[in-house]
Amino acid sequence: KFNFKNIMNIVKNLPGPLLIFLGALSLSTGGLIVKSFEGATLWQILFWRSLFFSLTVLTFLIISYKKETIKAFYESGLPGFFGGIILSFGFCGYVFAMYNTTVANTNFIISLQILFLAIFGYFFLKEKISALTLFSIVLALSGVLLMVGNSLTPGELSGNLAAFTMPITFAVLIMIVRKFPSVDMVPAQFVAGLSSCLIGYFFSSQILISPHDIFLGFLAGFFQVGFGFIFITIGARTTPSAVVGIIMMSEAIFGPLWAWIFINEQPPFIVLIGGSIVLFAVLLQFLNKFFSKKEAN
Repeated sequence: KFNFKNIMNIVKNLPGPLLIFLGALSLSTGGLIVKSFEGATLWQILFWRSLFFSLTVLTFLIISYKKETIKAFYESGLPGFFGGIILSFGFCGYVFAMYNTTVANTNFIISLQILFLAIFGYFFLKEKISALTLFSIVLALSGVLLMVGNSLTPGELSGNLAAFTMPITFAVLIMIVRKFPSVDMVPAQFVAGLSSCLIGYFFSSQILISPHDIFLGFLAGFFQVGFGFIFITIGARTTPSAVVGIIMMSEAIFGPLWAWIFINEQPPFIVLIGGSIVLFAVLLQFLNKFFSKKEAN
């Protein structure tokens, strides 16, 4: 019998790194999907994407936890609840950014999350920043300035700024997890989806959109962010964090590629240079963490 439960069993048996790559590949289609909506407004896209994502996560929770589903929410407690609320702002920022600026700009800015983790770790967890990490941060900022400086029109600039909510909220969520290691991330993801769904609902003048756009909302919520999240959640359990980070960088490469192939969105050359600098800075930080752990062992 071929059903959702059987699919999940097949997925769980795949190698961790392959699952991370499939997750990054799913997430990379976000910009292409948002840019393909015909008549839906920003808030309508947010509502439908978040609605289908919430239903996907809820299905995953029920299959994984069965009768313990309610208990999983209770045990994640206030840290899980607030983590979900914070992440919902990242979901809103993602849609806003993809709606207002290029897919390349958004993806390159999102890849800064490991550098925000280092900065927040320094301020909130008193973790030291090495000379190489500091160099990576300065290098990444120079790459971002190259990209953002190229798009100073009000709409594009606001889109670029909104893109920063994703790496920042993700870093805050990781800070919460480090502070409260027992917090389960899965219920927090559902809270994030439900919260951003409500934000989209209250800011939309009307919810009904064309069947074409509802289908795209389904693709975005179920396949792009829903399956992306499930693959990464399962794959990360058996894959070293440094390897997860390096594989996740493929999202920033494939995202602009899909936009270029399917909707002919060609980012300016200066954006590609700036994005390459950002990716190199992020890669430096991953290698720094990877070799630091090896030496510690």
